[in-house]
Amino acid sequence: MRDDGTMKVGILGAGAVGLSLAARLSKVVQVYAVARTRHVARIRDEGFSLSGIWGEESCTFRCGENLPENEQFDYFLITAKSVDTRQICDQFADVIAGREVVSLQNGIGNEEIIAEYTDRVIGGMIITGFEWRGEASVHVSVEGGPIRLGRYPEGMDRAVFELVNVLRSAGLNVEGSQNIRSDLWGKALYNCALNPLGALMGVNYGALSDPHAWEIITEIVSEIFSVASAEGVDLPWESPEAYLDYLEGTQLPATAGHHSSMLQDLRRGRITEIGFLNGAIMERGQAHAIPVPFNTILTNLIRFKESLGGAAE
Repeated sequence: MRDDGTMKVGILGAGAVGLSLAARLSKVVQVYAVARTRHVARIRDEGFSLSGIWGEESCTFRCGENLPENEQFDYFLITAKSVDTRQICDQFADVIAGREVVSLQNGIGNEEIIAEYTDRVIGGMIITGFEWRGEASVHVSVEGGPIRLGRYPEGMDRAVFELVNVLRSAGLNVEGSQNIRSDLWGKALYNCALNPLGALMGVNYGALSDPHAWEIITEIVSEIFSVASAEGVDLPWESPEAYLDYLEGTQLPATAGHHSSMLQDLRRGRITEIGFLNGAIMERGQAHAIPVPFNTILTNLIRFKESLGGAAE
């Protein structure tokens, strides 16, 4: 935070997640969101509309297709799809170098990419459902737990504490984490278990409690635990069974009405984040000679589905 008490936050790759965060943060700090032209034009003309569990409001905040020249920011939040992380880091390499850069994205591997561009990486976990309701309108449907922030791969420091406090002052449910890498793998468990199945079957998460789907989910989770152990990652749950109990009893009921982001991508003919979810488990399983047939099959099915839809990056 600056000497005068102000803070400037740049949000890169601002889609539904980033624009919703911009709306909330604009109440307490100076925000600039870099978004697609169609979203920027509508926000400038009509403002941004937020609905759902984060509140009902219309607001305006600074946004554009690029960052303003010669403007300094205290934090950068990357909220883009994981498939775009490398491109965003390349595009903004000069401005993010040496700066605090926060990944609030899905999957495994984003922080490692960002670390090639800055030595100040903050990992972020957000399990919240965001659904477009228009070019400048987002509905926040479900929340599977608090946002978590921590120095990547582990630890807390002043910069992280300050960001946690800012998000709290914006009315968001957030907490600091001493082991954000573990939390991110924990979120990957949730996404890998539900996201591709929901996308392939065209159903909300609640439908995946069906015994046939649950048998597949059980195998997905077991494989991820094996790969995480080989990677030296201590997951927040002691065993696959312990996580499955938590998923069934807590996470699934809390997000039962949500349709996966992967389903939304496929319906729009876009490349999904499968390569950073089950695909990442597949690749790391191969590197450790650990069989991961269920994650591999789901990865290939989603990629086949992408090709049928004519999706392109």
